[in-house]
Amino acid sequence: MSDTLLDVHHLKKYFPVRRGILQRVANHVKAVDDISFSINRGETLSLVGESGCGKTTAGRALLNLIPSTSGTVRFDGIEITGASTSEMRPLRQKMQIVFQDPYSSLNPRMTVKAIVEEGLTIHGIGNRQQRTERVGEILHRVGLDPSYVHRYPHEFSGGQRQRLGIARALAVHPTFVVLDEPISALDVSIQSQIINLLNDLKRTMQLTYLFISHDLSVVRYLSDRVAVMYLGEIVELASSQMLYENPLHPYTKALLSAVPRSKPQQVSTRVKLPGDVPSPLNPPSGCRFHPRCPLAEEICRRQAPEAKVVDQHLVACHLVTRAE
Repeated sequence: MSDTLLDVHHLKKYFPVRRGILQRVANHVKAVDDISFSINRGETLSLVGESGCGKTTAGRALLNLIPSTSGTVRFDGIEITGASTSEMRPLRQKMQIVFQDPYSSLNPRMTVKAIVEEGLTIHGIGNRQQRTERVGEILHRVGLDPSYVHRYPHEFSGGQRQRLGIARALAVHPTFVVLDEPISALDVSIQSQIINLLNDLKRTMQLTYLFISHDLSVVRYLSDRVAVMYLGEIVELASSQMLYENPLHPYTKALLSAVPRSKPQQVSTRVKLPGDVPSPLNPPSGCRFHPRCPLAEEICRRQAPEAKVVDQHLVACHLVTRAE
């Protein structure tokens, strides 16, 4: 059996922009534009970048929650690109997602028991008594009192709601979970509890994570490997330790320079990027980062860089690959 659980090749997701009375397609928002990566069993791969770079769209496209424009996604050896709802149903049990906002991702009219049990019912897992026992078990695992089963989401705090969202995802015994910024809507004091919980659950339930975040300090603690996205493309991918100790791409260096230091005596040089992120409606020619890159040369404006392996980093930058 291969160690690769998820294999993504040249994944693209474009959203049409329609204009005029006839609503003809005038352009496309290139949210995800030709990304490739793989995730091994038991691994946590983090997808990081500024807001709007395409992280969440990539996560939902590879789960087939939204149809991809082109490319292939293979899960456990099965290609799921373009699969119908009925074809995806057996795989939904193995592929789950925890959404960013615990307030809007839970049905306010459903009790805790109904929310967590819903997936078990849909997939026909167990009888009524076994499902009830499973709900109590998974609530206990995520740190919620099983006696809460008859409560509603509005009766919980933000951290408790996110635990409930995690319980809903894990109730059906998945092997792969997309964590879409699961702590960004929580207080800092609660964030550490949720991160520790996710680590414990990964170990005890043998889970594989795709962790989507813009909080690079959390990413370092949780990840085995990190992929950096900019304007729909992956510009650097490396192990967590290598990326943080020796970032190669200028954009990665800028992101890491903005991470607050835990020790006041640590001095770092902040890399400030000029301008704003360009629109994915009309991305720049050549390297998409070149309008903001302090090191950009003429080739960066004319030619898109090819991702190459440099010092065990997969990096797309003319200057880095040329130096190698």
